[in-house]
Amino acid sequence: MNFEKYAIRLLKINDLNNYFHLINDNRKRLEEIFTGTVLETKTIESTKVFMLKNLERIKDKSYFPYVIIDESDNRFVGFIDLKNIDYNIKKAELGFYMDENYARKGIMTKALNCFCDYYFEKYQFNKLFLRTHPDNFSTRKLAEKCGFKIEGVIRNDYMTTSGKIIDLVYYGRLSYEKQTTTNNE
Repeated sequence: MNFEKYAIRLLKINDLNNYFHLINDNRKRLEEIFTGTVLETKTIESTKVFMLKNLERIKDKSYFPYVIIDESDNRFVGFIDLKNIDYNIKKAELGFYMDENYARKGIMTKALNCFCDYYFEKYQFNKLFLRTHPDNFSTRKLAEKCGFKIEGVIRNDYMTTSGKIIDLVYYGRLSYEKQTTTNNE
């Protein structure tokens, strides 16, 4: 998948150093919500184990981790994953984050729309959904720009890295719903 000067592709084991640095450079921003990722990627060695485990999940089609790459310098600027896949209903959950240096530039809006279109068209998914904290206004705004609609708030639905149990807002987008805009985030 490509848009402008960016590529979205599956994570590979030879991406280890770039992937580790993407997480490590943004660890503070990710630590409360990306619990598993933050806990299992503290060193290059632990990141390799984490990646190998997740790459195995690609083989059984239960998890798909993607990186967003700036093709002008091959820098990893973001991450999108597809998880909690239900092949009977043809729905899946999205997770994503941007490198802080690339945030608020409209890149994730375009990446997320490209990604959703790809899974709706190529794999005939009926629904993609995401979950976010009620106070995560940037993700909520992004979801709405990309055509996702609020489906509800699930109370006490997630435990953060610090052990706090929080509510989550659920957003969903159906295959026939299009994004409302592709302007900057």
